[in-house]
Amino acid sequence: MTEHTGTVSHFRTIRQNDHVEIETLAALDRALTEGTPLRGLRLQDLDLRRREAALLGHTDLEGLVVLGGRLTPALEAHLRSHGALLFPTDPHAPINPYRAQLYSPHELYAGLAGDGYAATPDARAYAWYQDARVRSDVFVTLLRAVHDDSMGDALDELLDGLPVAGVMGGHAVTRGSADYAAAVRLGHALAAAGLVVATGGGPGAMEAANLGAFCRDSGVLEAAQHRLAEVPGFAADVAAWARTGLAVRDDVAPAEGAPVRSVGLPTWFYGHEPPNVFCDGVAKFFSNALREDGLLARCTAGLVILPGAAGTVQEVFQAATRLYYAGTAKPPPMVLVGREHWTDGIPVWPALRALGDGRAMGSVVHLVDDPDEAVAILAAPWS
Repeated sequence: MTEHTGTVSHFRTIRQNDHVEIETLAALDRALTEGTPLRGLRLQDLDLRRREAALLGHTDLEGLVVLGGRLTPALEAHLRSHGALLFPTDPHAPINPYRAQLYSPHELYAGLAGDGYAATPDARAYAWYQDARVRSDVFVTLLRAVHDDSMGDALDELLDGLPVAGVMGGHAVTRGSADYAAAVRLGHALAAAGLVVATGGGPGAMEAANLGAFCRDSGVLEAAQHRLAEVPGFAADVAAWARTGLAVRDDVAPAEGAPVRSVGLPTWFYGHEPPNVFCDGVAKFFSNALREDGLLARCTAGLVILPGAAGTVQEVFQAATRLYYAGTAKPPPMVLVGREHWTDGIPVWPALRALGDGRAMGSVVHLVDDPDEAVAILAAPWS
């Protein structure tokens, strides 16, 4: 089994349906040394120019799939002439559709300090997503779909075998507020109980929960929140909001190789909401539908739903649909935090109780006021 650390493994070969995905040159070298047949391999985003001599010596290439990467003209001609399938990318696209790892926050915000948010890969990808000139281009659609599949694959690798607790909540919660502090404590407690905290990866309550999980030292969390509160929200100045977050992240980041505790799944569908930086890995998607379903599907330890508005309500009922059709198997719990909000403000709770009546769902849906109660419910099966 792959060791799970804060850095995604760079040495992965996974057999799937009798095909082998190879995501590093080291893995390719092992396959070549061990005499693994090349037909059926999937070479993902590799600089094959550095292995040209070895590959030119092979003719067992029918069914070999090369996803992006770099090739010399001679190697490209050799692969094609012997039946390999080569999938190109667009050098003008702001993303690499065949990437094998999740994003790091610093990667998404590269260039922020010098040229501002508009120059970052995150902002450029959003602009590309919004560009009407390419929105219906079938090749661009294909690249985005492949990119999202690559994100899901990398996320599966990172979370394999780990208990994941999802935290949902509103993006409008501001740094320095009582609600933000409560979400920080929740994320920290869930991670301290041995669960990986997964959120929608955006600002507000999502950022707070990711921060709480990402910061291992409870003693520095209060100081970190005070620093973040200097820029309470992102709406006025995304660059200032992100710069403050990155500075705090660098100060509270764990040592390299620390276990995964915090992941975010944002989307360019809501590109006006920048991704928060307090994650061990960021799986950013173009498709919000894939992002939402992928987040819920990976929350093996259950969900905590903090007060929120339309987007959070959508997630509540997406999760409720899974619970409703779970059959007789006991599904992971879903805990709503905030009785007044979920009964009077946005009366979701009565609908959930009605749906769960007489079904397995009824025993795993909870309404509490204290986030500590939510932690106890989710952590119990894993402690």
